[in-house]
Amino acid sequence: MPDLSDLLPFAGLLIAVTALQFAVLALLLTRRTVRPVLAVLFVATAFATFYMDRYSVFINPEMLQNVLHTDWPEARELLTPALGLHLLLYAGLPLFLLSRIRIRQRPMSRALGVRLLTVAAALALTALVIFPQFRTVSSLVRNHREARHLVTPTNYLSSGFRLARSAVATPAGPREVIGADATRAPGAAAGQRPKLLVLAIGETVRSANFGLSGYARDTTPELRTLDLVIYPRVQACGTSTEVSLPCMFAPVGRRDYDEARIQRQQSLLHVLDRVGFAVRWLDNQSGCKGVCDGLSAERIAGDADPVLCDGERCLDAVLLPRLAAIAAEPGDLVVVLHLLGNHGPAYFRRYPDEFRRFTPTCDSAELSGCTDAEIVNAYDNAILYTDHVLAAMVRYLQDLPDRDTALIYLSDHGESLGENGIYLHGLPYAIAPAVQREVPMLMWLSDGLLESTGVDEKCLKAESGAPVAHDHLFHSVLGLLDVNTTAREPSLDLFASCRRPRVDEPAVARIRATAPQPR
Repeated sequence: MPDLSDLLPFAGLLIAVTALQFAVLALLLTRRTVRPVLAVLFVATAFATFYMDRYSVFINPEMLQNVLHTDWPEARELLTPALGLHLLLYAGLPLFLLSRIRIRQRPMSRALGVRLLTVAAALALTALVIFPQFRTVSSLVRNHREARHLVTPTNYLSSGFRLARSAVATPAGPREVIGADATRAPGAAAGQRPKLLVLAIGETVRSANFGLSGYARDTTPELRTLDLVIYPRVQACGTSTEVSLPCMFAPVGRRDYDEARIQRQQSLLHVLDRVGFAVRWLDNQSGCKGVCDGLSAERIAGDADPVLCDGERCLDAVLLPRLAAIAAEPGDLVVVLHLLGNHGPAYFRRYPDEFRRFTPTCDSAELSGCTDAEIVNAYDNAILYTDHVLAAMVRYLQDLPDRDTALIYLSDHGESLGENGIYLHGLPYAIAPAVQREVPMLMWLSDGLLESTGVDEKCLKAESGAPVAHDHLFHSVLGLLDVNTTAREPSLDLFASCRRPRVDEPAVARIRATAPQPR
């Protein structure tokens, strides 16, 4: 049984936070605004506490941004019967009581006096419970700053304010150009077959359950038969798509993370577009988060295929015929496929019935009604399907006769599947578990591309166990495609140490022509 003295700091903090929030509301609310403001706070807080309780999420600016940028199919999966019951109790009952309260009108001077007295009483109560254990409480707050994201309604109100301030501070108009000096390496395009690079961006696939990353289950049986370079544990830039997707396409990654800078600058795709690659973004998810602004982008409609789509979402195989259509275009191509992948909590909707191999499965978006084993089974089945889709992409690229091709697959972030009572993703990076931060990456390079770029595949495989992060993607893609720019850092180019030195072919021809001939 815990010592009650250990609970006193938490009890004091709870009372102090409640009293302070009361004091702020007492100062700001008026007779005309008290009902509508409290009604909104009751409903918003009921929503927030439901997801905080069920999935152990923190309401910080990043999480609120995820909520604001979600689409209807994604949001609908989170509207469960359990949410309805929670809202009925924690929003419906307070709203009923609020409607029954009669607001008394007092003379201005008396009303002001009562208000100031109640605020003073709230502040006095705060001092009374905090000062006797100030050292313990201050240490708790200082060492666990992320705990502030658990205090409603302060968490979502302060996060909303920070997002609004960031939006105002972000300048309107064209994004800041990066890699303005970018050029193709001499001879990189002349006399070579056109290139096709496919960047498959996975969703919510964690290394811990990826077969090729060492998972006990073989969730990647088809990819295992292919000649791939595997990076089993890549450090993600963030724990949500809103952070990781823009970050992995930016020259500055987690090592020097600056959200405002990333939002106002162009991405890797703009650099490639500027040097002559035709860039195409195909989205089977919730958008490119600014990465493809101003470039060719296509969102897969929820009814694009009668077999693969349910009217709101499509399985990822729907991307394959669109990839084939784009590959028929002339010139050098970079195609980004934004996969639906393992987007939760409805993992069971991410694969067709024939991929339901691990059973029993959690066939509900309400994860609290399933066992952890059922959740993991559904999640692993979704990875099996991703394995199938990626293998189909590689086999298609292998059969393209007139192009030098490559595929790079990289997941945006991981996922919690009930470990320590935590579900989904989006925890603050400093406290997020490894399963939310470690993701798989794999590469497949055609023989033609290996030859034309001078990349040694054996060397890549030998070095694939070194620490790798999302930070490497920007610089490695530029290196692979022979794009020279001061924005590329060779130390972050995974191909740099595995390339044969480029040979000036005209110079070699001249040397051979003037060399003494053997007798």
